[in-house]
Amino acid sequence: MTKTLLILNGPNLNLLGTREPDVYGHETLDDVQARCVALAADLGVSVDFRQSNHEGQLVDWVQQARGTADGIVINPAAYTHTSVAILDALTMFAGPVIEVHISNIHKRETFRHHSFVSGRADGVIAGCGTEGYLLAMRRLASLLGA
Repeated sequence: MTKTLLILNGPNLNLLGTREPDVYGHETLDDVQARCVALAADLGVSVDFRQSNHEGQLVDWVQQARGTADGIVINPAAYTHTSVAILDALTMFAGPVIEVHISNIHKRETFRHHSFVSGRADGVIAGCGTEGYLLAMRRLASLLGA
């Protein structure tokens, strides 16, 4: 049976490619999605790729994943540093979770150094650019035996 990876993206990632390209690069979120879909085929998994600027929507998707996904890759963006609600939802998800950040949050402003999500994540990838999504997918596939 094919394993399903849910890839969630938080606020402002819809502007990837135009938002602070010196920090986040020139690749768009559509480019990242295309790369993830291509890798999924190679890994023998399926992906469900989503983005929302709304915390509650991300929480709803994590809750729904309890019956539809085997693992989650999440870039919570700014909600990394503020959302106990996303942490709580992820805590109820039984599968593995990999947290991704395009930039190295530990080289940025002090308030970005703390992640609520990291307390639940099985792995954290930061500072690898959009390649971090692919690294996270490879790790999840390994953890899931895909």
